[in-house]
Amino acid sequence: MSFKLGLIINPYAGIGGALALKGSDGKAIREQALAMGAVQLAPERTRQALTLLLPYQRQLQIVTASGPMGEDLCREMGFSTQVIYQSPAQSEAEDTENAAKAMLTEQVDLLLFAGGDGTARNICRAVEDRIPVLGIPAGCKIHSGVYCVTPKAAGRLVEMLVQGELVSLLEADVMDIDESAFREGTVRARRYGEMRIPSELRYVQAVKMGGKESDELVLEDIAAHVIEQMDEQLFVMGSGSTVAAIMAELGLENTLLGVDLVQHQQLVANDLTAAQLLDAIDGHEVKLVITLIGGQGHIFGRGNQQLSPKLIRAIGRDNIFLVATKSKLKALGGRPLIADTGDAELDKQLSGLIPVITGFHDEVLYPVASPD
Repeated sequence: MSFKLGLIINPYAGIGGALALKGSDGKAIREQALAMGAVQLAPERTRQALTLLLPYQRQLQIVTASGPMGEDLCREMGFSTQVIYQSPAQSEAEDTENAAKAMLTEQVDLLLFAGGDGTARNICRAVEDRIPVLGIPAGCKIHSGVYCVTPKAAGRLVEMLVQGELVSLLEADVMDIDESAFREGTVRARRYGEMRIPSELRYVQAVKMGGKESDELVLEDIAAHVIEQMDEQLFVMGSGSTVAAIMAELGLENTLLGVDLVQHQQLVANDLTAAQLLDAIDGHEVKLVITLIGGQGHIFGRGNQQLSPKLIRAIGRDNIFLVATKSKLKALGGRPLIADTGDAELDKQLSGLIPVITGFHDEVLYPVASPD
C-alpha cells in the first residue's frame, strides 16, 4: 500500500540563528540575514529526515510545493514527487499556508514540514487539526510540541508509519514567542493552538503519555471519548461489541448486529435498514461510529451492509469515528484494515491512514486498504 506524504519546507527557517538575530520571522529579518551571508539549513535538515525513507521509495508518494519548498530536494533524492502548489522564487508565510491548504484536498496521510515556531503557526492556521502533522526542527525557535527532537527522529517516526507500526495520535501545542521582545531580552511565549501529531516519546518533544492497555477499562475509555463528542449531530452507531460498549455506557438499547441512531445521547431508532438510514440523515450533520471485525480487519462490507456507499459518501471520511482496542489492532499482525463497500472508487477514497480511537483522548494511525 502506498503512503502519501505531504512535505513543506520553509527554506528560510532558522537563517537568523547563527547570526544572533534571534529568529527569522518577517521579510526584513530574512533579507538582513541573507545580506549577512546566512546559510539556508532547512533543506539540509529535511534531507536528514528523508534519508531514512530512501528504502521505502516505492511505497512513498511525496506531495509538495515547487522549488525550494520541497520539489527540488525530493526530485534530487529520487522520490516520486507530485507538485500541488507553485511557490514564488522567494516564498513568504502565506505560501506555507496556501501549500498546507492544498494538502487538505490531496488527503495526505501525514504533513511533514520543516521550520520553526513561526512555520508551525502558519501550518496550524491552515489545517488546524484536520490532518496529522509532524515538524522537522529547522528554526531558531522550537517551543512547539509538534516538532521531533531531531530531523532523524522525524524520519524515524515517518518510517514507523510507512511500516504500519502502531503510533499514537495526540494533540500537541503550537507555541511561539514575541521575537521583538526576545531581542530585548524578554521571553514572552504564547499558545496559538493545537495540531494532531503521530507521537513516540523517544522522538517527539513535549507530549503526554497514554496509559496501559486493559480491554475492559479501555472499552470504557473509548466510550467516554466518543460520548464526549456527542452534541447536536446525529450519530449512526454501527455493529460490533466495541460500539455496543459505547451504547451500554449511554444506557441505550443496542442492536449488536445492526445499526442504531443516536442524538443528544438518546436513542432515535434501532436496527435501521440502508434505506431508513438515508432517510433519517437527510438534512442533518452526521457522525458514523464503527469498529473492525476482529481477526479480519474489515470496517465496511462485513456485517454492516446497512452502511451503503451512498450513506458513507454523504457522511464523509472525516466524520467517521473508528473505534478499537490496541490489542485488537495488534492481532492483525500489521495487516491493513479493509474497506469493501462494493464501490471500488469509494474504497480507494477510504484508503490510507485513518485515526483509530483506542482510549480516552488516545488515538493511533492505522492503514486502510481497498480489496484490490
